Amino acid sequence: MLSGFRNFVLRGNLIDLAVAVIIGTAFGVVVATFTAWLTDLLPDAMDEVFNNKEPFGAFMNAVIAFLILAAVVYFFVVTPYVKAKEKFFPSPAPGTPEDIKLLTEIRDLLQAQQTR
Repeated sequence: MLSGFRNFVLRGNLIDLAVAVIIGTAFGVVVATFTAWLTDLLPDAMDEVFNNKEPFGAFMNAVIAFLILAAVVYFFVVTPYVKAKEKFFPSPAPGTPEDIKLLTEIRDLLQAQQTR
């Protein structure tokens, strides 16, 4: 029962959807607030550039917020997910899969029978 839940949670589509929802809702407000605080710490000369009333300032705030958000999601959601997925569902070993080997053997046997 627990392994079925683990398989469900570690499927790629579910995690991708969860990351999208997290980015769109919870982190959006936090990052916007953090970015506003961060730009307030800049010297007074930069106040004109990062002013939210100016179009360029709003754009710069959005870019900074996006970069911070992307870093947080990558390092705290995506990287641990990839490590957990590789631990529980390791990539197949390089080489020919077993079903392809079996089909190749069947093909070779059929060709050998036809040439007799």
